[in-house]
Amino acid sequence: QVQLVESGGGLVQTGGSLRLSCAASERIFSFDFMGWYRQGLGKQRELVAGITSSSSTHYADSVKGRFIISKDDAKNTVYLQMNSLKPEDTAVYSCKAQRALRGYWGQGTQVTVSS
Repeated sequence: QVQLVESGGGLVQTGGSLRLSCAASERIFSFDFMGWYRQGLGKQRELVAGITSSSSTHYADSVKGRFIISKDDAKNTVYLQMNSLKPEDTAVYSCKAQRALRGYWGQGTQVTVSS
């Protein structure tokens, strides 16, 4: 069973930065896609940023220019650098790894941005 462990969440003021990490129990180059999703209180879960095995990236419009997704194949870890954080970025951020039709989720990490 694939295990994903997120870390790096916390409380930050508006305009601050955080870097989330998602450590996988398997070689991340074996996954077709890895993404960061978030779910705010009372909101639907949304894809924030994703990266393919060939390192192509995708961002939600709401985070373009502020968030950067990257991966370190040697460390089996995917990162989400979040800059210029806003209160509306407050959510539980979860990592997902996709291989063919199988998806694997981490437990999530809380990010709270105070105004």
